[in-house]
Amino acid sequence: MTQSLNRRPAKALTAQFVKTATKPGKHFDGHGLYLRVAENGSRYWVQRIVIRGKRCELGLGNADLVSLAEARELALTNRKLARAGGDPLRARHEAAAILTFEEAARKVHELHRPTWRNKKHAQDFIASLETYAFPKLGRLRSTDVATADVLAVLMPIWTEKAETARRVRQRIGTVMKWTIAQGWRQDNPAENISQALPRVAKRPEHRKALPYEEVSGCIAAVWASGAGISTKLAIEFLILTAARSGEVREARWDEIDLNDRVWEVPAARMKMKRPHRVPLSPRAMAILAEAMALSGGSGLVFPGTKPGRPLSDMTLSKLVKELGFKADVHGFRTSFRTWAQERSTFPREVAEAALAHLSGDAVERAYARSDVFDKRRKMMGAWDAFLDGEASKVVRIR
Repeated sequence: MTQSLNRRPAKALTAQFVKTATKPGKHFDGHGLYLRVAENGSRYWVQRIVIRGKRCELGLGNADLVSLAEARELALTNRKLARAGGDPLRARHEAAAILTFEEAARKVHELHRPTWRNKKHAQDFIASLETYAFPKLGRLRSTDVATADVLAVLMPIWTEKAETARRVRQRIGTVMKWTIAQGWRQDNPAENISQALPRVAKRPEHRKALPYEEVSGCIAAVWASGAGISTKLAIEFLILTAARSGEVREARWDEIDLNDRVWEVPAARMKMKRPHRVPLSPRAMAILAEAMALSGGSGLVFPGTKPGRPLSDMTLSKLVKELGFKADVHGFRTSFRTWAQERSTFPREVAEAALAHLSGDAVERAYARSDVFDKRRKMMGAWDAFLDGEASKVVRIR
């Protein structure tokens, strides 16, 4: 049955022969395809082919796993690609290099890790995919993920956990964009599926805030509570400086200049990735004086209960709510901003600078590069005085 390559018919082998062939040797079919039978009886498909002027042999798989019809189809496809100037061998290597969705997601996670604002964002990215996406998409090759597969992930949580589902969809899309950049696929199955998903009413995202008249009462309640001293100091310091929770909880002594009464938050811990100077009012300085005994060598101004670890965001927000105040910790920034608008004559850009917000358009910011620090010092002193009961004083800028 062994035949010469030059005298073979187009289809010389039969399915029955392939199943029963035991004689060692090469048994040719068409398009360079032949069945190779080894001395031990194992049978493999091989194709002789010329790729870009170079003769080579391609293995097409074990004959027990690849049928004669499948081997012929592979051989014909390879030959057509080679005749058109392509490289079947390279195409096979590239196909073998394509990652599964889970492999691609973990690769994207590692690539993006240095760019996220903090470790929590990096952890949330991969944790949400592990929980919701990997069970359905993880083992699929990233080129095989279809819109229906993404829908299967999102539908069970789209209405019950709307915000989580939105983030999972966004993160699947990020992985898919990376596979497009690799040249593995042309489309992003996480996009253009809105019509297939139920409409979910958007919830207001405004943080709950206390009226500014009630903030001093909240501070008094905090100090009357049984909370730890570090928690009490951190909450009042947060209110006095109109800072974000993470900026205060992770504050370090090397960021604070006690002589000049300035706290400089590094860009890495700011939302806008710009360093931010905070003028310290008299009460803020008094809080720091009390906090000096708490560091324990960690360098943290307001350390948590675990050695070397800052307070958790939940610690602050939970205390405020447990005391009966319907407000988020972040909402104290709103209380300050409303006070500045209604009870002071400080310009808008001064109040916005105190909150580390960008004010005006890009052209205006290009020229107005001052952080109006001296004016902000006066404003934070006035806020301190208001909270201390001296709200009747009207602050005017000469």
